[in-house]
Amino acid sequence: MRLSKRPRRAVPTRRTAGVAALLLLAGLTPLLGGTPAGAAPTAPGCSDDPTARLSTVPSPESALGFPLGTGQERVVTNDEVRSYLTAVDAASDRVVTGVMATSVLGQPLPYAVVSNERHVRPGALRQIADDIRDLRDPRRTKPTKAAETATDRPAIVWVTANVHGGEKSGTDAALKTLYELASGLSCAVAQRNDNLVTVIVPTQNPDGRDAGRRQNEYGFDMNRDWFARTQQETDGKIELLRQYPPQVFVDAHEMGGRQYFFPPNADPIHHEIASENVDWINRIGEANKAGFGFNGACGGAVTTECYFNYATYDLFFMGYGDTVPAAGFGAAGMTFEKGSASAVADRVQQQFHTQWSTLGWAAANKHEVLTGYYKIWTDALAEGRAGTLEPNEVVQPTNTVQFPVPDISVRSYFLLPDRQLGDVRRLVERLRGMDVEVYEVTRPTTVPTARVFGGRTATDVTVPVGAYWIPMDQPQKHWIQAIMGEDPYVPFPYFYDVSSWSNPLLMGVDTIYTGDDVRPHAKLVRQISGGTTSAAGAKGSYAYPLDSAAAAELTFRLLGRGVPLVRDLDTGVVGFPAKSLTPEIDRLARSLGVSLSPSGAAATGSPVDLPDVGLFQGTGISTTSGSHGEARYVLGKRWGLDLTPVTTADINDNTPAFTGRTVLLVPDGSSATGGLTAAGQANLRNWIAQGHTYVGLRNEGTRMARAAGLTSTTEKAKPADYRMIGSHLRVDVDSSSPVALGRPAEDFEFNNSDSILNPSSTGTNVLSYPSGDTFWANGYTVRSDVLKGTVALVDEPTGAGRAVLFAFNPLFRAYNENGLHLVANALLYPSGAAADRGATRRTTGVDPARAAAAAQPVADDLGGEWRPITVEVAAGDRGRAEAVVARYTDTARVSEVNGSAYLVIPNPAGLQADEHPFLRDLVGALRDARIPLRSLVG
Repeated sequence: MRLSKRPRRAVPTRRTAGVAALLLLAGLTPLLGGTPAGAAPTAPGCSDDPTARLSTVPSPESALGFPLGTGQERVVTNDEVRSYLTAVDAASDRVVTGVMATSVLGQPLPYAVVSNERHVRPGALRQIADDIRDLRDPRRTKPTKAAETATDRPAIVWVTANVHGGEKSGTDAALKTLYELASGLSCAVAQRNDNLVTVIVPTQNPDGRDAGRRQNEYGFDMNRDWFARTQQETDGKIELLRQYPPQVFVDAHEMGGRQYFFPPNADPIHHEIASENVDWINRIGEANKAGFGFNGACGGAVTTECYFNYATYDLFFMGYGDTVPAAGFGAAGMTFEKGSASAVADRVQQQFHTQWSTLGWAAANKHEVLTGYYKIWTDALAEGRAGTLEPNEVVQPTNTVQFPVPDISVRSYFLLPDRQLGDVRRLVERLRGMDVEVYEVTRPTTVPTARVFGGRTATDVTVPVGAYWIPMDQPQKHWIQAIMGEDPYVPFPYFYDVSSWSNPLLMGVDTIYTGDDVRPHAKLVRQISGGTTSAAGAKGSYAYPLDSAAAAELTFRLLGRGVPLVRDLDTGVVGFPAKSLTPEIDRLARSLGVSLSPSGAAATGSPVDLPDVGLFQGTGISTTSGSHGEARYVLGKRWGLDLTPVTTADINDNTPAFTGRTVLLVPDGSSATGGLTAAGQANLRNWIAQGHTYVGLRNEGTRMARAAGLTSTTEKAKPADYRMIGSHLRVDVDSSSPVALGRPAEDFEFNNSDSILNPSSTGTNVLSYPSGDTFWANGYTVRSDVLKGTVALVDEPTGAGRAVLFAFNPLFRAYNENGLHLVANALLYPSGAAADRGATRRTTGVDPARAAAAAQPVADDLGGEWRPITVEVAAGDRGRAEAVVARYTDTARVSEVNGSAYLVIPNPAGLQADEHPFLRDLVGALRDARIPLRSLVG
């Protein structure tokens, strides 16, 4: 039985819809005369000639010297994007432009706002934006005012492109869309400009565009960065979204092959995305289908051979350019994808087609959309007041909801202030940056029944003064649940990305939620707290607990300024002389949410030294994406450390680039040895024994250490039906290692199908997965019990130094704050006797247990990839599924477990589904063969 929030609107099929219906769906009726119901009438005197244009507005060809989508495979450069926006702004009264952010390399990210001349006048545009923002808060906007806005104001539509730098055609199409709106005299153009304010962002990733690379300069996939806003390009874009909140949002991409994708989406859909959004998305998809045939985008015929729907692209993870506009801004957020194997002319034309058809649909239905937009926020308020969570649903005709949202009530979240206050405050700022109202508790409050993050419950919990209260009774209820929820409640087991991103779990902060109608005494948070609380006196000191990623960042910044720091190795508290405090340091602490506590006495503890970090870029390490880029961003950009490249040859030859460092950080990669020779491995051991620190991340980081005889951990093979799709798990913390300073006895860590490590017999198992009843996992997991008793973090001593080995990637997307804190502890590992804390020193020779571990083969998990592609079908369908898979690859492994067959396909480059050369075609072939998919992970 299919669960649905409400029945979906029926739409004509391609076989039954006539020409008029097709044109109506595509939003093209003004070409034939007349005005769609609900749309404002177009300007009098508009032309029936779709080619009629203002001659004063420069065409792309006249301004750039070549037509967009030329047959010479030419796409525009960043300079040409900027120069064309400037030229159109100067020539057209319908256009205003601006810059929403700068890239890592300092390039501006320009945007254009286009509508009719009346709308874009400064005062008018500001009023339109104010009125649309007011629709998002029904507490201050009465229904009569909302009805006036829906009638009198245009809707706001965003057209964005090129968030993946190598996916370029959407940019050229966006410039074509801008030209048509800025210069066109047809009724189709008038309808769009009268009924819409269109915000056009031609490129979201200019650095990646220049490099022809998916990621930005720090190697981040910015279509995974939306909720965390770690990258400056993302942060500036979301601030502009807050200024001009969209009702429809287009994010134009490219993918492998030649087809075009536009919604309806693949399942799953996040349950807190409103029904109105999904309805608009699906109807815009029908408009695109109709327009594809009418406009000749598919060779003049309405056919599915050049486009597809209901596949590959879901609407689930809250890091995408469709899910965040949908859940956070109430928009019809949509990903459009065009196959990059097509000629540039075809790619640009089809991207333009979907942009133009979407604008046509939005203009034709703007009154309904604005009315529904107000209803989204009205319903959110009512749901938040009642503590109601939206139910799960599926949209693909062949799917059913496999995991319903549980029948629980959520009226409030509380962030407790007992530890990691800096990260708590940073989370508050992240919420406030999406217009969530957060309150600071001013009197102790009792919560009768509470759910404690980590799957536990409690009664009569006292919420102390200083805690932060996030009531669900507010317009942003959907967004709060989408990023705060302990579990996202996936309805259907298909995963394009991770299955858990709960912000309290990522940060490891103490959090409870409740269905009780609790109204504590509290004040609205209007700015971040932090900095000095009072003066310490000239001979005194200031202190703060280094128990958070925010405090770690402050520590590195202070060390970089030459501030002398000491740290208590029992409490983790850091202190510095009061005379070192400057207004700049106070502002820095405040911005990070770290409070500086004064003392009349001098600070005591072990000295804290600024690490000299070498960043490994040897065999198996990609330096343009993933773990290496995350290290450059977190350690270099945020923490201000100078990172020296260290290559395989540097270690093998013992060069100063390696030997001169105090820390070597080895990111994740695909090599089991890093390319080290026996001499290089000995060099590494000797270097560590001199008092240095090796920090190894995930597959390559731990495997390279094992091969060099630095650890006795071994890998445990993963069962065929094991699934760990970006999930959070509880871990026990051994506080005897300085790596655990400031962490609680129980913590949470993020596991993304990482290597499974058996405990070390020669070091400290800092993080271990519980073997008993306290074991807990969220997100989507299968056979997670395999992790019981295994380890996630090991501290292995050798001589005066140590290797700190993470089974997971603590720098993952720079939003795993408790992981960042652990990395900081590893970099700040105290030297000398202070580091021992009862540990047995190891000599530079290889311990027998470590030698045995080094001799063990790497677990058979298809190398160091992010995760392989795994197709699950019924065991009875195994033979037919194998035959289909064999058309695409001969590398698949097949096994049967509990009535299912698992076809595991290597993915050594860790390609995403849209990058993969045949995954989408394979899934289509399985469906054509009527082989039901039980799950798909890729």
